[in-house]
Amino acid sequence: MPLADWFLSPEERENAHTVIDRVRGGERTWSTGNDVRPIVHGRPYFAELADRISEMGSGDRVYFVDWRGDPDQRLNDRGDTLVDVLVAALGRGVDVRGLLWRSHWRKLGFHSERVFQLSDAINNAGGQALRDMRVRTMGAHHQKFVVLRHHGEPTRDIAYVGGIDLCHSRRDDDQHLGDEQALSVAAEYGPRPAWHDVQVAISGPAVHDVETTFRERWGDSTPLTLNPGRRFSSWLQAEEQSPDPLGEQWPPPPSVNGAHDAVQVARTYPAIQPVGYDFAPDGERSIVRGNAKAMSHARHLVYVEDQYLWGADVGEHFATVLRDRPGLRLVIVLPALPDVDGTIERTAQLAARWMAMQPILEAGGDRVAVFSLTNEAGLPVYVHSKVCIIDDRWASVGSDNFNRRSWTSDSEIACFVVDDRVEALGPDDPAPADGFPLRLRRTLCAEHLGIAPEDVPDDPDELFEVLGASADRLDEWYRTHADERARGLRRVAERIQSRRRYLPHARRSARNRMADRAAALQDVAAATGGRPPGRLRRLAAPDLSTAQRLWANRLYGAMDPDGTVLRDEDLSEQSRPD
Repeated sequence: MPLADWFLSPEERENAHTVIDRVRGGERTWSTGNDVRPIVHGRPYFAELADRISEMGSGDRVYFVDWRGDPDQRLNDRGDTLVDVLVAALGRGVDVRGLLWRSHWRKLGFHSERVFQLSDAINNAGGQALRDMRVRTMGAHHQKFVVLRHHGEPTRDIAYVGGIDLCHSRRDDDQHLGDEQALSVAAEYGPRPAWHDVQVAISGPAVHDVETTFRERWGDSTPLTLNPGRRFSSWLQAEEQSPDPLGEQWPPPPSVNGAHDAVQVARTYPAIQPVGYDFAPDGERSIVRGNAKAMSHARHLVYVEDQYLWGADVGEHFATVLRDRPGLRLVIVLPALPDVDGTIERTAQLAARWMAMQPILEAGGDRVAVFSLTNEAGLPVYVHSKVCIIDDRWASVGSDNFNRRSWTSDSEIACFVVDDRVEALGPDDPAPADGFPLRLRRTLCAEHLGIAPEDVPDDPDELFEVLGASADRLDEWYRTHADERARGLRRVAERIQSRRRYLPHARRSARNRMADRAAALQDVAAATGGRPPGRLRRLAAPDLSTAQRLWANRLYGAMDPDGTVLRDEDLSEQSRPD
């Protein structure tokens, strides 16, 4: 199948103002000759990032974009922090620039103060990092990527794109013991939430496209914020508000010898008011359009890992193909529970999940398997990855979730990857054994099954059965060997909820004490022995009453906004595969 059938054309990107495809004469929206490597989890990603930046010197460039950045986040076992590594690079003559989402008011639980601390440290050391609030009302900059370019040595250039923020809670690994620098999430995840995430490392010409995404935002003429209160706050703090010009963009890095990865960089940008982006005045929806085009070719197996999976449009995105392709199977890996534990917020998120899962399950029946993950101690693993793999031929890894926000309202970035050797294959031929989509799927499934990647079945029907059988064995073990402990965990969670109503100043300590107790209970459960390998658990559709769904649906519009409302666009049409 030609690569053009998997990727968007320049016309299908529907953003004539972007320059991302100009380097190819505007005729192709993807590059070939790339080497794309999956990095699963924050611990190996952070360690590699620290090592790579530490090797950079005078004239080299570090450009990064993030939803959140914690200056004290440790990147490796030596204790090097994010701010340490970036400031040290500045001292060696590296040009360091960053764009960080300013975020909403910290009293609402956001992180604008932490982002200011990181930006201030970089600016004082001679770099420039800016807090960017060029978003829709209640929207966010959600992109997470880093570009490293080397003066005179383009073969060393690399870009990292995915779901891993440069912040607390992300530095976990396949043992899923959590990050010692943990953020507080729902109490059922314990005091150190186990965190599952994915980033990709890209070498080759596609690095230029990721860098262009940074440059377009950096050089945009729209003020970083139009809010008078924020502008006054920035003035009081002597915060930099005007980006200094970047140096001339270098040509794309050369193709990597023997590499076969074709990469398309897709984005979501809203049409912001009253002043739109120079590079996307009407917004860009290439992520949802690209997902829909690729999904229209699905025949055998679609594998998804996602933080949310929200909304009817997302449900129909998958349900449409399941109805049309009776042999298609769908595997979805989600968090067992939302990361919030307030009754209103949790119910609203579960209702949004139900809106997506209902049409999927109705269309696919027993061809759909939905799982969550648990660590060896029995605590749930928070799935933060944003991955979709279609027939081991097409893969997407990025910052975008399967929800309306990511498709229309927040800024996002994704890399679509296809091995160029598929052009010579028939629709039922096996994918290249060393191709990126297949390697990524094997890597993820191997961890979830507790086996070696080479032992993961490639046949989609066999894999589907193996994943389900693994989850069934673990579910049965918990029913028969850890039922008392599981009931104890539920009681602990209930007590955590009640404790949160009292003593605001003691809320965190009370919550953590109960979460510690939850972890201890699960340690006892694991010690009963005989636990089957793997981490998969079956995940049912949320069980909500009619009344809960009704009032939660009223909150859905605010929680998961649709950026196409009141515009000549329709998300249901954009997201539905042909």
